[in-house]
Amino acid sequence: MEYGVTAGLDIGTTKVCVVISQKDVYGDILVLGVGVAPSYGLRKGVIVNIDSTTESIAKAVEAAEVMAGVDVDELYTGITGGHIKGQNSRGVIAVSSRNREVTYREVDRVIEAAQAINYPTDKEIIHVIPWEFIVDEQDGVKDPVGMSGVRLEVDAHIVTGGATALQNITKSVNRAGFNVEDFVLSSLASAEAVLSEDEKEVGVILIDIGGGTTDTILFVNGSIQYSSVFPVGGKYVTKDISVGLKIPDNIAEKVKLEHGFCSKEYMKSEDDIEISGVGGRGSKVVPQMTLCNIIEPRVEEILDLVYRDLVRKNALELASGGIVLTGGTASLLGIEEIAERIFNLPVRMALPDNVIGLRDKIASPIYSTALGLSIYGLREDSTGVFESQQNKRGIFRRMKSSLSEFAKEFFA
Repeated sequence: MEYGVTAGLDIGTTKVCVVISQKDVYGDILVLGVGVAPSYGLRKGVIVNIDSTTESIAKAVEAAEVMAGVDVDELYTGITGGHIKGQNSRGVIAVSSRNREVTYREVDRVIEAAQAINYPTDKEIIHVIPWEFIVDEQDGVKDPVGMSGVRLEVDAHIVTGGATALQNITKSVNRAGFNVEDFVLSSLASAEAVLSEDEKEVGVILIDIGGGTTDTILFVNGSIQYSSVFPVGGKYVTKDISVGLKIPDNIAEKVKLEHGFCSKEYMKSEDDIEISGVGGRGSKVVPQMTLCNIIEPRVEEILDLVYRDLVRKNALELASGGIVLTGGTASLLGIEEIAERIFNLPVRMALPDNVIGLRDKIASPIYSTALGLSIYGLREDSTGVFESQQNKRGIFRRMKSSLSEFAKEFFA
């Protein structure tokens, strides 16, 4: 792969997206190529057919390569699905260095201590993300190195995922002719593409509604303090339309994309919607209100599921900056108003727009994750901090190659 070029791979339930990008001489993100292919091998964000997934990956990467004019070998790959779990953990150690001064070695040790959590043997740690250190009960410390103390603690967010799910993704990517450079939580990647640093500091919740899953992540003081994946998404809206209107799924998806809205305020007119017939049958006419009455309850249900989990985990109260929606289903007209009603917070719909080059190609929330994965890779390439562990601690353990290097970057 050409130096300084990274590729992000978003393997979704309804589509596979690839974005190839690089940094220009000014440090701006330059999108070089975009590729999209239908996805038929996943259910609720988890691979159920490796051959179909392999084919979709190959097609999407090829399309992006042709557009970019470069070949790629490694892919920063998003991970989602019901097997993903996020939890907060605290690590505690005694400072044992000379003069009781905190060094990078102590930072290594306390972050490792935070990883001592109970999780099933069929799970693997994907991310360990510290958000604050505590030195002798003094909290809110971002950089403990050089401070004196006898006790060092860290609060961190830990993300785990199913080992077999990671294996199946790796196998599909390898069969398509590529390597997984690193696994990245999909919502974390989307945040790279659509959230501002100010939002992350003040407190913001990103809700990424994809085809098979709804991924949610909370940033406070610039760090992750909550993440969750719900196994419901836009495909359920499509299925409701299919059942409600008695039409095939593919036609229902087309109706959703072309005519879908989830608030009566967005009715364009009193005109009905004409739906093409199948198998020689004549077309049918459906009132717009009928379609809205099908879509709105499902969207409300998805958002309410997120709301209840945020409240249960005391996360909603931390989102002073409000809610940001992205993902394909976030394109439905009226979804912002529904979200504002449910969360009682300001809501905006986000597009990936902090880039140059091919802006017209990625001006849709469906590209948020793939673009964010590519941006994540560019950051990793430039710092050397987020090095993959494929050759160090096993293919699925995505720990940082050097916690000292991570600490140096974290404290910069």
